[in-house]
Amino acid sequence: MADSRAIQAVGEAVANLLRGSHDPTDFGAVLDFRVITSGDFGTNQITAGASLFLYRVIQNGSHRIPAGRLNLQGQRLQTRLPVDLHYLITFWGTDASMQHSIAGWAMRVLEDTPLLTSGVLNAAVPGSFRSDEVVDFSLSELSNEDLLRIWEVLGLNQYQLSVPYVARNVMIESTQRLRDGGGEPVQQRDQDAGVFRAPEAFTG
Repeated sequence: MADSRAIQAVGEAVANLLRGSHDPTDFGAVLDFRVITSGDFGTNQITAGASLFLYRVIQNGSHRIPAGRLNLQGQRLQTRLPVDLHYLITFWGTDASMQHSIAGWAMRVLEDTPLLTSGVLNAAVPGSFRSDEVVDFSLSELSNEDLLRIWEVLGLNQYQLSVPYVARNVMIESTQRLRDGGGEPVQQRDQDAGVFRAPEAFTG
């Protein structure tokens, strides 16, 4: 049950994982791994390494309304928000050989680490995830048409080798207490008194 920084933590954790796993001697250079926005594609490209672009966030269909956790006072919090994070990982290199080498290596690293543990996630953004939480990060599917449309929207004329990934079922928890019955708590109580009159007896 991660807090509101969960989306930030996932992207940074993947970048940190790749950054800490590579050996510069394997590629003849120190690789760069960054989470970027759409504007960074045209203005701040990476010479050698990989970029993570979060292009879609949707509600997870398997866990529509997961119950909120209990706080320290034993009160139930509002339901959690389960989301799937869709990333486009783009590989950059000084030439095709280097670009392809980085892609193969990075995909192997991510395949070897399909679960991002709380230790990995909290190293990126401290305290964002609970100790028992993990996030599944794996290859996704994206049609060639959708992939090329993304690049078209980005306004770039030159496609770069990219692979879609998804972080599934990231639970964002609420800090608000669940209200019993769905209404707001009573703010004040008014009392009134009156005389009850019984209906007249029926006379036939």
